[in-house]
Amino acid sequence: MSISRQKNIEYLKANPDDWDFIIIGGGATGLGVAVDAASRGYKTVLVEQSDFAKSTSSRSTKLVHGGVRYLAQGDVSLVREALHERGRLARNGPHLVKNQKFIIANYKAWEQPFYSIGMKMYDALAGKLNIGKSKIYSKKKVAEAIPQIKHEHLVGGVMYYDGQFDDARMAINLMQTATEQGALLVNYVKVTELVKTNSKVSSVKLHDELSGESFELHGKSIINATGIFVDQIMSMDTKEHKPSVRPSQGVHLIVDGSFLGGQDAIMVPKTSDGRVLFCVPWHNKVILGTTDTPLTEFVLEPRPLEEEIDFILETAGQYLEKKPERKDVLTAYAGLRPLAAPKEGDGEKTKEISRSHKLFTSESGLVTITGGKWTTYRQMAEETVDLAIKTSKLPEKNVSPEH
Repeated sequence: MSISRQKNIEYLKANPDDWDFIIIGGGATGLGVAVDAASRGYKTVLVEQSDFAKSTSSRSTKLVHGGVRYLAQGDVSLVREALHERGRLARNGPHLVKNQKFIIANYKAWEQPFYSIGMKMYDALAGKLNIGKSKIYSKKKVAEAIPQIKHEHLVGGVMYYDGQFDDARMAINLMQTATEQGALLVNYVKVTELVKTNSKVSSVKLHDELSGESFELHGKSIINATGIFVDQIMSMDTKEHKPSVRPSQGVHLIVDGSFLGGQDAIMVPKTSDGRVLFCVPWHNKVILGTTDTPLTEFVLEPRPLEEEIDFILETAGQYLEKKPERKDVLTAYAGLRPLAAPKEGDGEKTKEISRSHKLFTSESGLVTITGGKWTTYRQMAEETVDLAIKTSKLPEKNVSPEH
């Protein structure tokens, strides 16, 4: 299916009124909301200021996962939700999601039973939607699965399953599905102002970043799904708005596939900065990552910091026979996570902030969704549309399908 930006722009200018949903933001969250709203039968338009999935949504670890480290933090409900969504994605998008084996290498005798119990809990939380059972691996089995893993002091490992996906293909498929369901999507169109009628947001003023022309769209419900830029839109709605997102940068490095030597991935459960680290096969290469660096600036093109690159190389090198060096890095990418900042505890470290999504409704009726991750995009979309219907008193139509 082809999507003509020019035809969509022309249609919008000729038909600016009576939209049920105007969705701002064309990343994972916004595209998910567009699919959900359009598939229920609502007249839906989505605008994106740059490329679709330009920012955070294209800078992921390429994993559909429950989040092992959140289980260690005791956030059971988040893990359960993500594991169920992982299962739904694997079932509904087998052309996009595949099972990936991960191995937690054990270098101390107590680690094997400890991590085995943890991964059995991980399996159990997935319920009927589990994609595979975890197993205890001997030293020999670990070495066979990952030939380049560090052999010295290795006593064995724990293997578990998570999902791997292509975030770019997923975004494109969501665009196609939304369009098939009747939604209209346009990129390089930026929101410059929210217009209110009787104190309620009723339309958006837009600027075509390519032609330079401006136009306006009227909608019953306006959804702010702009990821790291949600505060910019919320500030258009309320001048007194206080930041609701705390940015955290995650960096990934790409090295040659020979650094693993196999098709199984390594999961390092605890690093010096308190995060986990992944070494994951990806198109005959290996993704190494990620970091969790608090930042203050929101930009479309974040860049890896030298200390982040050094941290990943040093940490990965502790688990690989052949330690990757700076010269081995083929490319690197950085993304900013739109972490939903807690109400209290301003000193809280970003790695400790829950990846749960949060929904906000302002007095004007603007609905904002922030936080979350690719794995839970469908659940986030369903909750967002449900809240928007209630907030704007839209007539109920079809229930949200499990896309």
